[in-house]
Amino acid sequence: EVQLVESGGGLVQAGGSLRLSCPTSGFTFDDAALGWFRQAPGKEREGVSCISNSDGRTYYEDSVKGRFTISRDNAKNTVYLQMNNLKPEDTAVYYCATHYGDCNSDYEYWGQGTQVTVSS
Repeated sequence: EVQLVESGGGLVQAGGSLRLSCPTSGFTFDDAALGWFRQAPGKEREGVSCISNSDGRTYYEDSVKGRFTISRDNAKNTVYLQMNNLKPEDTAVYYCATHYGDCNSDYEYWGQGTQVTVSS
């Protein structure tokens, strides 16, 4: 069974940093695209970043460009999201997701989410 378990969220002051981790199991990690999504209170879920399986190409939502970095460690079957210079508007539940498909297409498997709260 495919499993993804996010961790690393918490409460941080504006300007601070967090690193989210998502160790995974139950699928062929090296062949999968991986993505990070978030959902803020009262808002729809949005894509934050994704990383391709084939060439490692990355994509970022405009509001996080230059602040967030996605990476993957195939040896550990883990995807990370380094978040720097956090802003209050980054407050959301963050989810990692995966599928055997394009980086920017529908994702099939999801983690349970980890809360990120940024205070002003």
